[in-house]
Amino acid sequence: MISMLQIAGLVKESIVDGPGFRFVVFTQGCKHHCPGCHNPHTHSFEGGTSVSVDSLLEQILKNPLLDGITLSGGEPFEQAGVCAELAAKVHASGLNVMTYTGYTVEVIQNSSREGWRSLLGETDILVDGRFELDKKNLLLKFKGSENQRIIDVKKTLRDERVVLAEI
Repeated sequence: MISMLQIAGLVKESIVDGPGFRFVVFTQGCKHHCPGCHNPHTHSFEGGTSVSVDSLLEQILKNPLLDGITLSGGEPFEQAGVCAELAAKVHASGLNVMTYTGYTVEVIQNSSREGWRSLLGETDILVDGRFELDKKNLLLKFKGSENQRIIDVKKTLRDERVVLAEI
């Protein structure tokens, strides 16, 4: 079976969506509907384009300058299983994975939703928490509001406490 991901769009070369040179996948569909969201066109679960994990991987691997991919949205955890599959293949190719989510890492860790723990386990850096317009700060690096955290997932899972990433 071919794994398909519903996406709102791609940015094949970015330096603003995480550390280093990144390929960004904007997933389609988000339940959060945060006021002031940077990507409101990604909220609907009806829109976007369906693409295969393998075709995305092929595009990613064409660029030898990439440090990794960023899964953004929409909400990647609404398509966690297929995002985890893409992330695992990206890791196997030696690249890293950064994921943006409106959920907190604690909610993800305590969830029984299919694929959530898999996607978390395939994520190196997680930006968690809903965008909050009253906490918006344009000077923040790789996040939009002061309540959001940039988490080192591997250390967080190992230490069983939230460890912020040093980026």
